[in-house]
Amino acid sequence: MKQVLIIDDEPIMRKLLEQILQSKYEVIAMENGREALEWMYSGNIPDLVVADLNMPEIDGFEYITRVRESGFFNDLPLIVLSGEESSAERIKCLKLGANDYLIKPFNPEELGLRIDNLIKLRS
Repeated sequence: MKQVLIIDDEPIMRKLLEQILQSKYEVIAMENGREALEWMYSGNIPDLVVADLNMPEIDGFEYITRVRESGFFNDLPLIVLSGEESSAERIKCLKLGANDYLIKPFNPEELGLRIDNLIKLRS
């Protein structure tokens, strides 16, 4: 089963994403970018990451930057899920290397399809 890593500091959002995705994917949920990077650096490579932007310790921008700088994870599909609607935020994420950007509140079916498509492209 393919593995999706969710990074969001809101417990309710983590729970919601787990419920949406657990029928198709193994879901790993973490509350910030630092925790996620430590998990990844210890040898875990998920098939896709869904990350929030506004998080404590390491935010979404820094997380994307670190993932893309790493030789192990630079082709890892990454979707940003954010409450930020501004075009500038979206452009910044895409320039840093995010594959996709969805605004909260989001349509669960749309998120699922975007995840499916990115994972299919990679495999």
